[in-house]
Amino acid sequence: MEQRQTISYLANRLKAAGLQPLNRYGQNFLIDLNLVDLVARSGQLGPDDVVLEIGTGTGSLTERLIRDAGRVVTVEIDAHLAALAGQEFADNPRVRLLQRDALKNKNTIHPEVIAAVRAAMSEIGPHAKFKLVANLPYNVATPILSNLLLCDPVPVRMVATIQKELADRIVAVPSTKDYSALSIWIQSVATVEILRVLPPSVFWPRPKVHSAILAIEPRQDLRTRIVDLHFFHTTVRAFYFHRRKFLRSVVISALKDRIGKERVDEVLAAEGMTPSTRAEELSVEKTISLVNRLREACNE
Repeated sequence: MEQRQTISYLANRLKAAGLQPLNRYGQNFLIDLNLVDLVARSGQLGPDDVVLEIGTGTGSLTERLIRDAGRVVTVEIDAHLAALAGQEFADNPRVRLLQRDALKNKNTIHPEVIAAVRAAMSEIGPHAKFKLVANLPYNVATPILSNLLLCDPVPVRMVATIQKELADRIVAVPSTKDYSALSIWIQSVATVEILRVLPPSVFWPRPKVHSAILAIEPRQDLRTRIVDLHFFHTTVRAFYFHRRKFLRSVVISALKDRIGKERVDEVLAAEGMTPSTRAEELSVEKTISLVNRLREACNE
């Protein structure tokens, strides 16, 4: 199907339902069916997989996912779109559609979403695997990807269409403008790869920016380097609240109720850092080492 036919189909379908894309929900539909197929195939899906899709839209990706996956849990915040997509999957017991915000708050995936994933995994059995495959709404992509890495279960693979600017931040290296707490957090527990850069023309309505298909593969061997995942996550975020400040002052401010200045100086010295070191200069490995040592000092 040509793009213009897909645009026409979507526009007519929404118009018939009295709907139109809503900016506040970040609704930009992927209209190139070859790219929809690429997103689905990049999930490397099989019958033991439970796929979480956030941003059901009209269900075009959902339909493609269920061909290969054992179960699909798809989440749509827009009640009207959820009703529209629900018509397509009402008779398919392997698809569960939730009409709700996938986030409880900016730091937490909604418990109902995770409960639905766990229930679907129970239906498949002990070999079930959890994956995310989604054309993520731009306005929730960061908290979705970040918070899923703290969930139980953790996805074994995440493939998402997101803003290219965000993808660049996630794969960034130290001492670059895109390197951030998000870069460190995701790279500390997973391998990341940009699979394809997408122009605005493959979406309807067209966004003002380029997008990218990003693959994230969480790895247990990487996670085990971090003593306390939640402490690491919150501390690294605190490092980047004022990214241009010297690391010493940032650490003192972030941990002021738990560790004294002298102990901070001892930890930084032990890690080979000078008073002029900044957080953005530290590699992922060096950040992990520093935060592990800071946690130990906080618990002395």
